Amino acid sequence: MTSHKIADVLTESLPYIQRFKGKTIVIKYGGNAMVDENLKSSFARDIVLMKSVGMNPIVVHGGGPQIGSTLKRLGKNSEFVDGMRVTDSETMDVVEMVLGGLVNKEIVNLIHQHGGNSIGLTGKDGRLITAKKLKTEIEPTSEIIDLGHVGQVDQIDVSVINLLLQGDFIPVIAPIGVGKDGFSYNINADLVAGAIAESLNAEKLILLTNTAGLLDGNGELMTGMSSSTVKELINDGTIHGGMLPKISCALSAVENGVKTSHIIDGRVSHAVLLEVFTDSGVGTLITTNG
Repeated sequence: MTSHKIADVLTESLPYIQRFKGKTIVIKYGGNAMVDENLKSSFARDIVLMKSVGMNPIVVHGGGPQIGSTLKRLGKNSEFVDGMRVTDSETMDVVEMVLGGLVNKEIVNLIHQHGGNSIGLTGKDGRLITAKKLKTEIEPTSEIIDLGHVGQVDQIDVSVINLLLQGDFIPVIAPIGVGKDGFSYNINADLVAGAIAESLNAEKLILLTNTAGLLDGNGELMTGMSSSTVKELINDGTIHGGMLPKISCALSAVENGVKTSHIIDGRVSHAVLLEVFTDSGVGTLITTNG
């Protein structure tokens, strides 16, 4: 998107700026938007713009490909069960280094380069995310698989986020939690973003993906949807496979205090800007009542 087109969007967006001023918007950042240089730059500019017009953006990021490439360079193979990386202690050390260090600080730096004021942290800072071990059941044997340091959100303490927002900072959060056992846990970034959005009663939860959004059986984009319609599509199998966890996260958010959830195409330049400041958006909108 050119600077002229951005200006056009902003000219038409004054009602949205007024409506969302002071509101909290949680954005899960991942996929192509994290690896393509132009998309990385457009994302950072969008976040800075949101902050500059009075919104409170919070970024939760993934980093699976970066973790995988680092492990490969170290000669360590990645093993997955139902899409989740089996994470022993050595792998967890790499996860913390990559997510909490390299990826997190790169995002913070990008935001700074575009005029923002950001602070990076993991869920271990201020005990933001208390985690518990996640075990998965393998069908059809119902065998319980221990995934190691893979966790799920047990509790969110938003006090550290509120302090950052009060200080006019943009929080950038790596999805690493700490258990009551003292161990670190790697948690799915979508789930962390959803849990934080719920805990803050956020205005919006935005999940960036590598697809146009939620597609129907004919491959057509479905835009405005109610939670009841989404459940019907899950039950009849239209929503299945890898999209299920993301949809479940978006659905949980709107049923637990978040006004709207959005699954948007992170491959589109300035996708966040288009979703927040235009009627048409660039993906699927989910609300409790359609």
